[in-house]
Amino acid sequence: MGLRVGITGGIGAGKSIVCRLFQVLSIPVYDADREAKSIMVEDDAVVASLKKAFGEKVYQASGELDRAYLAEMVFNDKDKLDELNSIVHPAVIRAGETWADAQEGAYSLKEAALLFESGSYKKLDFTIMVTANEATRIQRVMERDQVTEQQVRARMEKQWPDSQKIALADAIIVNDGTESLISQVMTLHERLLNYEK
Repeated sequence: MGLRVGITGGIGAGKSIVCRLFQVLSIPVYDADREAKSIMVEDDAVVASLKKAFGEKVYQASGELDRAYLAEMVFNDKDKLDELNSIVHPAVIRAGETWADAQEGAYSLKEAALLFESGSYKKLDFTIMVTANEATRIQRVMERDQVTEQQVRARMEKQWPDSQKIALADAIIVNDGTESLISQVMTLHERLLNYEK
């Protein structure tokens, strides 16, 4: 079992493109956000807990999660969002640990938007924070999701500020075009290959 590395960044920071660069280097990547979506449909205990907390209507007749309905319920209600996270995060963290146990090689990456907020970083050996200036991040998300600046800022407010996450991170990757992304990833890759716990 190799080093367990977490990678995170605020919305629009570009952590997915950074992860793809690590994958080119044959580093396995666990996408916690994608895994959460599948767990919310496939894990019977999670499904039962979500129905109990948010009502049967949270799932469609087909068994698919009604994401729009759930998002509407939790978006402006911190208590409901906390309840959702308390149901989903532990299951995703457990699945991530099982996945990491099965990986071979020097290290594996866990990509998670809420790596620090969820507390899952405490079970990792090393953490990477991907950052970009606010204007760049807002522009990226507006183009990617076809949303307004106000909608992007509302999402940003739900996450910890970069300064808070940077203080906890072991390494920073700047992804705003001012520094070579490939060069930063290669430097970090070499560091992780030679990292001693």
